[in-house]
Amino acid sequence: MKKIERTQTGLRIEKRMLKVMKGLAEHLECSLAEVIEGMILHNFDGNPPFSERTLGKIEQLKEVYELDLTAADAHGLSDKGDAG
Repeated sequence: MKKIERTQTGLRIEKRMLKVMKGLAEHLECSLAEVIEGMILHNFDGNPPFSERTLGKIEQLKEVYELDLTAADAHGLSDKGDAG
């Protein structure tokens, strides 16, 4: 096991997305931070972070939490109340 140094961050994330990710972390029996780190490392290597089975669970959680955002929305999000 590699030893690493973690740092606390003030990450802001869309509310429903966070609920889905927390639900996924619970399903996978790991922390939210571990889910995020795993996603990042897989993506940095150009690999999909989740199996088909896990993607199915994500779809269920998205439905529960009414998350209708997709990758196509990634560069067009703004906070409520922001001009534009």
